[in-house]
Amino acid sequence: MTAELVRGQNHPLSQARLEIRVSAGTPIVAAAALSDETGRIHGVEWVAHPGAPTQPGLEVSRQATADHRLAVDLDALPEAVHRVGVLLALPVGGAGPVRFGAVAAPFVAVTGLDGGEIASYTLTGLDAESAVVALELYRRQGAWKVRAVGQGYAGGLAELLTDQGLPQARQLAGSIDEAVAQGLARSVQAPPPRTADGDRSRQTATPALGPDQGGTAPQGAPGPVTPTSPYGGQPPGVPGQPTPQPTYPGTAPDPSAVTQPSVPTAGSPIDYSHPHRQNTAPPPPPPTAPPAAPGQPAQPVAGDATGWSMEERLYNQVWGMFEDLARTTAAYRSAVDFAESRMDKELEQVLSDPRSRIGGQGDAAREAARARHAQLVAQAREALDRDIAQLTAEADVVEPALPPAYARWDNPVWHAYRPPMEIPMALRLGDLHLPEADRIRIPMLVRLPLERGLWIDSGHTGSSDGSFTDSHAMGRLAMETAVAHAARLLAVYPAGEFTVHVIDPAGSGAQPLAPLVRSGVLAAPPALGAAGVADVLGRLTQRVDLVQMAVRGGAADSLPPGFDTSQQLLIVNDFPHGFDDRAVNQLRYLADEGPAFGVHLMMVADREESSGYGPLLDPLWRSLLRLTPVSDDHLADPWVGHAWTYEPSLVPPGSQVLQQVLARVAAARTKY
Repeated sequence: MTAELVRGQNHPLSQARLEIRVSAGTPIVAAAALSDETGRIHGVEWVAHPGAPTQPGLEVSRQATADHRLAVDLDALPEAVHRVGVLLALPVGGAGPVRFGAVAAPFVAVTGLDGGEIASYTLTGLDAESAVVALELYRRQGAWKVRAVGQGYAGGLAELLTDQGLPQARQLAGSIDEAVAQGLARSVQAPPPRTADGDRSRQTATPALGPDQGGTAPQGAPGPVTPTSPYGGQPPGVPGQPTPQPTYPGTAPDPSAVTQPSVPTAGSPIDYSHPHRQNTAPPPPPPTAPPAAPGQPAQPVAGDATGWSMEERLYNQVWGMFEDLARTTAAYRSAVDFAESRMDKELEQVLSDPRSRIGGQGDAAREAARARHAQLVAQAREALDRDIAQLTAEADVVEPALPPAYARWDNPVWHAYRPPMEIPMALRLGDLHLPEADRIRIPMLVRLPLERGLWIDSGHTGSSDGSFTDSHAMGRLAMETAVAHAARLLAVYPAGEFTVHVIDPAGSGAQPLAPLVRSGVLAAPPALGAAGVADVLGRLTQRVDLVQMAVRGGAADSLPPGFDTSQQLLIVNDFPHGFDDRAVNQLRYLADEGPAFGVHLMMVADREESSGYGPLLDPLWRSLLRLTPVSDDHLADPWVGHAWTYEPSLVPPGSQVLQQVLARVAAARTKY
């Protein structure tokens, strides 16, 4: 499975011989630099570039092109080498762009010799930089890993190589520019893009999910597979014409990776452009607020993000708030750690000198160290409070403007709810917050359709208040949480396009399930006993098999007449009660294969109760997104290492909003 990295994330490498593939929207220069443990380049012979494309264990392109393939043999590298940096730069002195912010975001992938991707990284967020360290292969305790770096330099290759400690940085940058200029003079036009499935770095994948966005990030499930094709006849690698950049499941479309309007191939009467695809940059948000006074923070505005619709703008704005909170909290924690390490070092220096251990001199030094620590922490807290105040003001504006799919159950937008005509981009599953900013609640949005099943944990959690220690109370609250999520899914899908099945072998979830049963939105009454479990799992497994064969055989239109093409959700309560080995295998099959073919799983279970099956169920739990019915800090953020506290999206006590929404869903289904 390919690891789609974000900046700072790493991934292990299990192969020594690798290819690094680079795809960009304009001709760029690719080079590779060797360095020691400290990241220092010892000499010009440690850099492979167009003027000297071959070095021990390295081979790079001789020209500036839109697509590169760099060869790396980790076993052939000198013993003193501990890092291999992949360097990208824009050519100097030509008619092309002079900063990465003006071109589509470059895409870099590490592959094996068989072409299988190991890790990939899209370099977003670049602006005035003209050179960048894209990836870094590094050795740690005898094993090699790849890290997404994305460190840019406005001063070009000369500044980049100087920062890497190379004494002859400017001379080497000049020789590289000269070699590139000679290569551009003898370059030829790139061949047209391939129409068959092939190298992903050269294609535009039709986004089945859209930000992820999530990848988490937040996440969605692929819908019907759409073949990739070159929408437009402009070949890649031609100066001034960016090539389409790939968009992957669970990630947001990068606003910088914009495809140009496609044109028919010269001499061809056929226009291959997609009739419904947007081929221009999304419009910026409309100016709805007056500019802020000098020295004052800008006034927050709902929908203040790029996007084609208000829904997409709000989605991008919510995840922008998530990133802002993650960054400012990471900066605060880093500053506090630095202050503490500095104080410890200063106190250690005081204690290491026997003359300063006693007497007024030592006490004064200790007080000075503590005072500097307090000052640094206070400065960091002041910056954090300023950012939190701005984010709080933005959250207060954004929350009331959210559509039903993104809104909490206590939002007044639900009182005006009407069944939608189209599927929304995403769905709210709860809220996220950090201990340093407990006032801010960031909506947890996942892309639709769901890419992963959901697991509502009915076991004991690490909730801070220690409530719901009783297993029966926790199980009932977990089932109420599952019902709230299912009702929201039913509400945000158009009438007839989402179907819910329930397995409740012992009937213990009858009371929480009452809103779904009474409203008539279920496909059938909850299945009871082992016979009911076998019947429901058998029908859904057969459905996945049928759709899978039709899609993979290219005969999606040949499904039986009257076949229900809606998305299916299976809610399982009291697992593993009523499940034999065959039912467990069917459940694992639905969790693995179901989301890709329209069958989604929602488990309400305590993992400890299923421990009798041993490691058989470990892949099942890993494939599901774990949610809790109470607040719990179990969601890890690999981007900056935070543990986010998750709060479920529950209906307020005494509210009738759930019954009202389900009644309107049932009425729309009847009309449909």
